[in-house]
Amino acid sequence: MTDTKRRIFLKGTLAAGAVGTAVSMGLLTPNTVLAAWSKDAFDAKEIPGALKGLYGSEATEESDAIKIKAPDIAENGAVVPITIESDMSGVSDIALIAASNGTPLVANFALTDDAVPFVSTRIKMGKTGDVVAVVKSGDKLLSARKSVKVTIGGCGG
Repeated sequence: MTDTKRRIFLKGTLAAGAVGTAVSMGLLTPNTVLAAWSKDAFDAKEIPGALKGLYGSEATEESDAIKIKAPDIAENGAVVPITIESDMSGVSDIALIAASNGTPLVANFALTDDAVPFVSTRIKMGKTGDVVAVVKSGDKLLSARKSVKVTIGGCGG
C-alpha cells in the first residue's frame, strides 16, 4: 500500500522547485500579468501634469453626469471612502484625484466596453481639499469635484 499524501507532497515540492528555478533563471517572467501604468502621471506633482501623463491632455469639461459620493468631513484622512459613478455610455477610464495630496493622482480605472461606470474605493488624503473624478468617454474628458474636509482625530483641522 502506498501513502498517497506523501506522493502528493513530493510532486508538489518538485513542481515548486522547478518553477522557482525557472523564475530565478529568468526563463519564466510575469510580464503578461503586470498591468500597464503611466509612471509620469502617478509621479506628477500637479493635476495638469497627471492628466497630461494619463491622457495626453489636461483639458476637461465639468459634467453633472458624474456623481461623487464622499463624506463632507472625513474624521480620518488615512481612510476616506469614495464612490464615483456615471450614467454615460462609452466610458473607458475613470481617474481619481485628491487635489491637495503631494502626488494628486490616486487611481486610474480602465473599464471594458461592457463595464458599468462605477468604482468604489478608500483613499488617503493628507489634508482638506477637493476630490476630482475625471471620466474619459470617447475622446472627451469630463470631470466633477467634491470638497472633503479632513479633520485631525475628529477635532477639526
